[in-house]
Parts: sequence; structure tokens; C-alpha cells
Amino acid sequence: MEKRLVRIPKEKIVFGIIAGIADYYKFDRTILRLIFTFLVLITGFFPLVLLYIIAYFIIPVDNNPDSSNFIK
Repeated sequence: MEKRLVRIPKEKIVFGIIAGIADYYKFDRTILRLIFTFLVLITGFFPLVLLYIIAYFIIPVDNNPDSSNFIK
């Protein structure tokens, strides 16, 4: 099975991008969300929020509801 970076809408808080990245790298979603939030606050919102919005348009949506293999 091919490993792909996808957005996971069923696990989303905003767009499912962080959940997709966490699944791709087999990392805990909550910790990754906390790190992202901390970095957004430190960088003054704009750079990471802009990258997050761009990622929304670039990263495809996961069409397979059973593809999330990482334990939540």
C-alpha cells in the first residue's frame, strides 16, 4: 500500500491537515497540534497560517474512510 499525505476530514479540527501530517509521519495528533499552535503564536500568525491555507489547496482529501492506520 502506497503511503500518501492527505487531509483527513473526519479527524479535523479545522481542515484535517495536521491529522493528515500526523498520520503520514506516525506522530501523535494532539502533540503536533500543540506544536503548530505554539509556533503560530511565536511567529506572529502570518507565516504558518498562510502555509496552512496553501496546504489546504495542495493536499488532497482522503477519500478512503478506513485509511487512517495510526492509533488516535
